[in-house]
Amino acid sequence: MAIHYTCKHCKHRIGTLNDVELTSQQLGFHELTHEERQEMIVYDNKGDIHVKTVCEDCQEALDRNPDYYALHSFIQ
Repeated sequence: MAIHYTCKHCKHRIGTLNDVELTSQQLGFHELTHEERQEMIVYDNKGDIHVKTVCEDCQEALDRNPDYYALHSFIQ
């Protein structure tokens, strides 16, 4: 099983954890609401987990332009 982290805005692959056996509590998933889990976490047919998060560049853009939070997508 692998865990793949990808930016939900720019689709940049942030990183992958390979061959790890971690619980959802160790990964911090227990802190998410049910809706956040559905939006952020996808399990594929190989058993891999795909987590949508925010990369540093997109976070900096959001910090500089708070009105971007209202947009579905701010990356052109």
